[in-house]
Amino acid sequence: MDITRSSPAPPRVVAVPPDPEPVDLTALSEPAHLTSLPEPTDLTVRPGSAHDRPETAVAPTAVPEERRRRSRPRDLLALVRPGQWVKNLAVVPLALLDTHPWGAAELLRTGWAILGFTLASAVVYVVNDLADRERDRLHPVKRHRPIASGRVSPAAATVLTGLLALSLTGWAVAGPAWQWWPTALYLALSLAYSQGLKHVPLVDAFIVATGFVLRLLQGALLIGGRLSEWLALCVFSLCLMLSLGKRRHEMTAAGRAHRPALRGYTPAFLDHLVVLVAALTAVSYVLYLRDDAALAAGASFVILLSAPCAVFGLARYLQLLLVEEGGGNPVHVLLRDRVTLVNAGLWAVLVVLALLTRPSG
Repeated sequence: MDITRSSPAPPRVVAVPPDPEPVDLTALSEPAHLTSLPEPTDLTVRPGSAHDRPETAVAPTAVPEERRRRSRPRDLLALVRPGQWVKNLAVVPLALLDTHPWGAAELLRTGWAILGFTLASAVVYVVNDLADRERDRLHPVKRHRPIASGRVSPAAATVLTGLLALSLTGWAVAGPAWQWWPTALYLALSLAYSQGLKHVPLVDAFIVATGFVLRLLQGALLIGGRLSEWLALCVFSLCLMLSLGKRRHEMTAAGRAHRPALRGYTPAFLDHLVVLVAALTAVSYVLYLRDDAALAAGASFVILLSAPCAVFGLARYLQLLLVEEGGGNPVHVLLRDRVTLVNAGLWAVLVVLALLTRPSG
C-alpha cells in the first residue's frame, strides 16, 4: 500500500438552522402616532437602493372619520382652489386698459365680473376633481387632492357643486341682463373639457386658453368698453403658452399615464409649440401697444418701454420651463420666481406712469 497518498478528507457537515417562521405583519397594530400623519407614507423603493425596482404610485390610505370631520372645512376650501383665483384677478381687469376714464361704476362692475368667474371656475374645479379622482390617485402630486385622497367624499363634493351652481345662478340673475353669456360659455366649455375634451391633444390646451379670453370678454362686456382684438390675441397666446408648458412639465416629471392627451405630444413637439406661441404673444402685445392701447396717445414712449419687459418675461418663463425643468404650476412659477416678480414690478411701474400721464379728456 502506498502510504504517501492521503485519503480524501471526509465531507464537512454544517448544520443549518431552519428558516424562521414569517412574521404576520397584519397582526401588528399600527402605532397610534402614525394615524395623525397628514399624508400617506410613500413605501416605494427609490432607485439606487439595494433592491432597485421601478417606482410606482401608492394609493392614499383611508382617512379616519374623526379626522375627516375635523378637516372638512379646510379641505372643502382647498377643493375650490383659492390659489388659482389670481387668474381672474389678473385677466378680468385687463378690460380696464381700454376704458377711460375710470370710475367707481367701472371698478364695481369689474369686481362683479371677477366674482362670477370665480364661482364658475370653482364649479369646474370640483367637477373635474370628481371625474378624475381615480386617475389622480396614480399621480405623485394630484393624489393628495381632497377627493382623491379621501378627505372629502364624493357626496360632499356633489353638495358643494350644487351650492356653487346656485350662487352662480344668483350672480347671473342679479347682474345686467344677458351680459353673463361669456361666463356661461366658459362653464359649458369647461364641463365639456372635464367630460372628455381634455383627452384630445391640442384641443385640451386650446380650450384652457379660450377660457382666459372669455374672462377678458366678460370684463369688457360689463364695463361697457371696447375689446381690442390684439389684446385678446395676446391673452390667448400667452395662456396657450402656459398651458402647453404645463403639459410639457407633466410629461417629463410624471410620464403620460395620468393624462391620456399627453400621448399626442412629445417633448420636442411641445418645445416648438411653446416657442412659436411665445413669439406670437410678443408680436401681438407690441401691435396692441401701437394700434389699440388707450394709453399710447399720451404716453407712447413710456408704454413702448414696457415691451422689453414683456419680452424678458416670456424669455424668463422659457428659461424656467426648458432649462430648469419647471412650469408644472404656472401660477406658482410666476408668483414665486424673484426675477419674474422684479420684472413684473418694473412693467407695472411703467404702466402706472402711462396712466398718470395720459390726457384726461
